[in-house]
Amino acid sequence: MAVALLPMSSEIEVKTPAELLATESVAERTARFERDAMQYTNQLYAAAIRYTKDPHNAQDLVQDTYAKAFTSFHQFEPGTNLKAWLYRILTTTFINTYRKDQRRPLISDGEVEDWQLAASASHTSDQGKSAEDEVLENLPDGDVKRALQEIPEEFRLAVFYADVEGYSYKEIADILGIPAGTVMSRLHRGRKLLRVLLMDYAKDRGFGGSDGM
Repeated sequence: MAVALLPMSSEIEVKTPAELLATESVAERTARFERDAMQYTNQLYAAAIRYTKDPHNAQDLVQDTYAKAFTSFHQFEPGTNLKAWLYRILTTTFINTYRKDQRRPLISDGEVEDWQLAASASHTSDQGKSAEDEVLENLPDGDVKRALQEIPEEFRLAVFYADVEGYSYKEIADILGIPAGTVMSRLHRGRKLLRVLLMDYAKDRGFGGSDGM
């Protein structure tokens, strides 16, 4: 039996992700958003609670984050880090709210462990503990948290995301919307500032330690 062959095109049109998104309907975009983005609701809420320390405000922050994320979802590049993209929107939204209310700390003290920040302040590459490191680890509760709040916001965020949350340079860069090199620079500066402040606290409290940093 003869089989009719369909004419074959010499070129097969392949649409880019951007072209596919440009022709995506609202219903398709909504379904994609619900499938890909809504799975991070609990993680975003946990971060929002950490920032706001209030369930109602945390819910509002997550809702605002998702509303802004959906509005901009056509700009998100599929295949990249969606979770970091959402965290970036959450962080930016909270920072903007925080700047309107200076009474609210950017990072909630209660969610930051002393040992994490002390480890950050005494961070060294491959060296053993110095006398200063021992002093930092024995500071009273609350000193390291207070010191973190005193360093400038851009350095505070870098230290928090790296040494408390455990994010990589690239992940922090995605969250904050800055180059990885800038993250490394801010983290180095933030750790140094934190260390200087904590050593000042230690001297005020009569702890030993060398004067050099």
